[in-house]
Amino acid sequence: MSTSFMLDPTAELKPAEKQILPRLESLSGATVGLLDISKPRGKEFLDEVERHLVGMGATVKRYMKPTFARIAPKKLNQQISVECDAVIEGLAD
Repeated sequence: MSTSFMLDPTAELKPAEKQILPRLESLSGATVGLLDISKPRGKEFLDEVERHLVGMGATVKRYMKPTFARIAPKKLNQQISVECDAVIEGLAD
């Protein structure tokens, strides 16, 4: 069994330890959030991801950041964490 490491790309000298949540066993019946970060062509990319997720039996909820230049507002992150079992953040240009 191999060991996996998760790297944090921030410049923190002592990063906070984070617990990795268990993976979903199936997407069927799960609610998956799609977060558009407001970059060009992100909607088109997430439209295609949504089509595949729905085909696998998932319910999809769409969200959008006000601008790609800043992190998502805390309120939006909290809303997604309450409403979704998993989230995909779409990056596109």
